[in-house]
Amino acid sequence: MTLEFRRLHPHFFAAAGPVVLRASHDADALAAIRAAMDAHAVIVFHDQTFTDAEQLDFARRLDGVLHAKTGARVVAKNRLGEEEALTDISNVSADGALLAANDRQRLYRLGNRLWHTDASFEDPAGRYSMLHARVVPPAEAGGDTEFADMRAAYDALSASMKARLEGLRVRHSIAYSRQTLGFEFSPEEAKLLPGAEHPLVRTLPRSGRKSLYLASHAAEVIGWNLPEGRLLLRELMEHATQPQFVHRHAWRAGDLVIWDNRATMHRATPFDDASQRRELRRVTTLDIAA
Repeated sequence: MTLEFRRLHPHFFAAAGPVVLRASHDADALAAIRAAMDAHAVIVFHDQTFTDAEQLDFARRLDGVLHAKTGARVVAKNRLGEEEALTDISNVSADGALLAANDRQRLYRLGNRLWHTDASFEDPAGRYSMLHARVVPPAEAGGDTEFADMRAAYDALSASMKARLEGLRVRHSIAYSRQTLGFEFSPEEAKLLPGAEHPLVRTLPRSGRKSLYLASHAAEVIGWNLPEGRLLLRELMEHATQPQFVHRHAWRAGDLVIWDNRATMHRATPFDDASQRRELRRVTTLDIAA
C-alpha cells in the first residue's frame, strides 16, 4: 500500500490519502505513517470507522504501549468501560445526557481548552495521541482543535535563548494546570497524580530535530525560583503559539487525528456544549523506546 501525505501548513500538519486504518496490518504502511509523523508531527485521516476495540488495537500496532494513568480516571468512572487507555473526550454523561454546566466532569474537561501536551505529567510521557471523532457539532457551533508546532517554535528562538534553555528540566503536573482554572483534586486524587520531570528541550530520536516541551502542565523550572521559572515558561508559551506556528483543525465525523506530543501542543476551542453533542475517543501511547 502506498500512502500519500499532503502538507496543510508551512511547518507541519498533513492530510493522508485514502486508507482504512482499522484493517491496516501491513508493516510497510505502519512504517510509512511513523515516518510521516516524523516529518509532519500531526496527520489527519478522514473517513475512519472504528469500534473502541479496533481503535485500541490500531494504536498498539502503530506505536506499542498505551497510556492509562489519565487525570480523568481519578475524577469519574470511564463511561466507555473498564479500558482506561480509551479516554472519553465528550460532553456526555454515562446515561447519554449532556453534562450540566456545573458537572465536575465538565469542569475538569474545560482544562482541555488550555494549551497542553498529553501525559506530560507522567514518566514515561505520551508519544502519539490518536483522537477519533464519533459525533461532532455543526461547523458553526465550534469545537475545533488548534495545534502548535514546537519544533518550528524552537527553531525560531534566538541563539542566546537556545543557550539559556540548554539542560533545563521542568516539573509537569496536571493538578497545577487544573488549579489555574480553579479546579481542585481531592487529596486522595492528587496522590494518584504526582507529576513528572522532563527536559525543557527535547531532541526527537528519529529526525534529530529539537523541540520545546512545555504546556499548561509545566509547573516549574527545576532549580529556578518559582516566579522566574513560570515567567520563562509563559514567555515560551506565548512565543510558541504565535499564528505562524499554529494550525486549526475543523473536525468532521470519522476523522482520526494523530499527533506527536513530543513535537506539538494542542488545545480544544469552545463550542455550544449546552445544546450540541460532541463525542470523541482518544488513545495515547507512551514514549518508550522501540
